[in-house]
Amino acid sequence: MSEASRDVETDEELEELLRFLRDARGFDFTGYKRSSLGRRIRKRMTDVGIESYADYRDQLETTADEFNALFNTILINVTSFFRDTDAWTYLQDEVLPELLAQVGHSDEIRVWSAGCSSGEEAYSLAMMFAEALGLEEALNRVKIYATDVDDEALRDARSGLYPAKTLEPLAAELRDKYFEQNGSQFSFRSDLRRRVIFGRHDITRDAPISRLDLLVCRNTLMYFNVEAQTQIIDRFHFALRENAFLFLGKAEMLLNDAERFDVLSMRQRIFRRRPGGTTPPYQPAPLKLRVTNGGELQSVARNRQLRDLILDASPGATLAVDAEGMVVFINNHARVQFGLTSNDTGRPFQDLEISYRPVELRSLIEQATHERRTLRVNGAERRVGEDVQFFDILVQPLVGAGGLPAATNITFTDVTVATQLKSEIKRVREDLETAYEELQSTNEELETTNEELQSSIEELETTNEELQSTNEELETTNEELQSGNEELETMNEEMRIRSEELDEARAFLEGVLTSIAAAVVVLDKDLKVKSWNRGAADLWGLRQDEVLDHAFFDLEFGLPTKPLREVVEECLTSRKRGVPVTLDAVNRLGRSIGCTVQCSPFDGHRGGVVLLMEEGHTDGQG
Repeated sequence: MSEASRDVETDEELEELLRFLRDARGFDFTGYKRSSLGRRIRKRMTDVGIESYADYRDQLETTADEFNALFNTILINVTSFFRDTDAWTYLQDEVLPELLAQVGHSDEIRVWSAGCSSGEEAYSLAMMFAEALGLEEALNRVKIYATDVDDEALRDARSGLYPAKTLEPLAAELRDKYFEQNGSQFSFRSDLRRRVIFGRHDITRDAPISRLDLLVCRNTLMYFNVEAQTQIIDRFHFALRENAFLFLGKAEMLLNDAERFDVLSMRQRIFRRRPGGTTPPYQPAPLKLRVTNGGELQSVARNRQLRDLILDASPGATLAVDAEGMVVFINNHARVQFGLTSNDTGRPFQDLEISYRPVELRSLIEQATHERRTLRVNGAERRVGEDVQFFDILVQPLVGAGGLPAATNITFTDVTVATQLKSEIKRVREDLETAYEELQSTNEELETTNEELQSSIEELETTNEELQSTNEELETTNEELQSGNEELETMNEEMRIRSEELDEARAFLEGVLTSIAAAVVVLDKDLKVKSWNRGAADLWGLRQDEVLDHAFFDLEFGLPTKPLREVVEECLTSRKRGVPVTLDAVNRLGRSIGCTVQCSPFDGHRGGVVLLMEEGHTDGQG
């Protein structure tokens, strides 16, 4: 077989492996650059000693943990607080004042950190806005959405816990203000943490978060091919308000998008969405159905048809359950809001926490299906840690062909702000009534105004963007080298500490044992043998492994130990060196000797005594 034929076969095997990952686990890597993607997969194959893609697919099918190892290899998470200081300084000094001037004084500021990895970028944004607006105003106005496809990285991000080494890039003032020590790590302050919403999101497939004032996606686009990058930029354009800002990584550029984006700083990769546009609203990918030989649609296609029906009927956080009680659809808002993933699609609804918390939905689904009417639950309370959320829940039965129940659509509308506002109004009214009764003063009328939030739907245009592939490949390699260097530094530090501890212990023991030629026996406070040196073995003929952890006075050898018990116990009690005792004994050669035993208290680990035995004169013959 020629070299070209082998290359074609290898490329086809790689594509087949990518399709398997998409179908088996829902991770679609087909938009990633083949050069860097193939290199990372081959690295993992080399680690497990596999040469062909086909054999590696067999490994994935037989070893469940291998999926996680492969994804961690592909999804390199290299990030830090305020990474690329010059770019963040420009964003804070030049862009942020203009952004704040564009929004109203009381309007919500919406930010999206796409590809947030382990959360450092999202928390950097939170600190930047808190410094610019003041903490109280930031808590009231700023909402930061942080998304990634790596569930393990998202778990680390949600915890908000970081080791001291990770916080080294931060100024001491910011570290003390926004972090507090939690054991050996540091945790991000909880009130500002609640303004950061973490969720799983695939920027190549999932609907974008809309009405944004700032979108940060740094060093993520460079992993995708040109076609995937074009689709992602289309989604980003849709997500941004007019005159909102886009912040990319230092290896990423918008080369052919002058009609939709203005360049604020090409050096720092900061762009602004231009007003206007004539592109159609964002549409999800078209549905493709597969027909079997018998002409019946497979269940996957049926579920996708149900998703289209649900998308048309349910705004906000939405999920759907079919007639058999299986989850057939979870939209992006529901995944972000309730910590669900695309892997939960196809699972029994009763296995999900959302089925019984904040309210028991299974019985409501049965009731709505049986009565064929929509049920509503108002103000359902949901607690997430210290946070309290309130939802209006709509349970809507969907009827398919023939009038038979097809599925149940469940919509969650977040009314937390409205509920909290009502509670605050009630408290203020009670305070006013109390003041009237105590001071006999004039009642003040309390007027409340509900502010309406207007959302605009921007139109999308299709355009091609080309990035310089050589620069991106170098950046990818740098990311991998940095990740490897950090792992090697951690391992070297651990090995150095271990080596120092072992060297110290070894030097101590060798110093003690080599400096004493006589027999030395160490007993713990329970009179069990903890050390039996070479001199003791040579004198009595018992090896250390034969006596270690045995009761000393139960051992049988040439030294009569019974006369020593009183001396040893007195030494244990008084913690003073005893008087030397000379006993008639028989050494390992059977020769009668006079053995002088000196008992001293042992001040080492957990106490005990040290017996020093020296051979005196000999009587008889051995």
